[in-house]
Amino acid sequence: MATHVAPSQTKTLVTGEELLAMGDIGPAELVKGRIIQMSPTSGKHAICEVKFGRYLDTFVTQNKLGRVMGGEVGIYTSRNPDTVRAADVAFISNERYARWKQAGFLDVAPELVVEILSPDDRMTDIMRKLREYFDAGVKLVWVADPETKTVYAYRSMTDVREFGESDALTGDDALPGFSVLVASLFEE
Repeated sequence: MATHVAPSQTKTLVTGEELLAMGDIGPAELVKGRIIQMSPTSGKHAICEVKFGRYLDTFVTQNKLGRVMGGEVGIYTSRNPDTVRAADVAFISNERYARWKQAGFLDVAPELVVEILSPDDRMTDIMRKLREYFDAGVKLVWVADPETKTVYAYRSMTDVREFGESDALTGDDALPGFSVLVASLFEE
């Protein structure tokens, strides 16, 4: 998750399709039709993103369960006006993947989203994003804090568990059978 900067100065609302057509405008999300520029992530954030992606992809590929996506994958969380959130890592099952129109951002919610905190992320922004993910149909969100080497597993806005370095993080019903030692997700 990258730090939010100032929203775009455009007066008209932008759709997800228009955002996609703009090409590479740098890190950004679309929130209720407004482009929100984000700062690039730190090296520690990037390393953590790759670790989560690698462990998830290995398990998902070996078990032929679906796809793991990274690199700030765009996910529609609402339409009219459009909101497209940029997830650090996401797992989408074969079933949900088959429903994706594949013409742009994910228009089908993945089962699992990983958000990695940046030092200046605001908790209100994170909670808003989590609420949107759950409203869109995401089953599980992991919020990873590289500073404390902790992962918070949200199954809903009120069902959250904390996993420390010595704990095994599991995929619950979003990714049954998946388990990884939290410490390995934060190794540098």
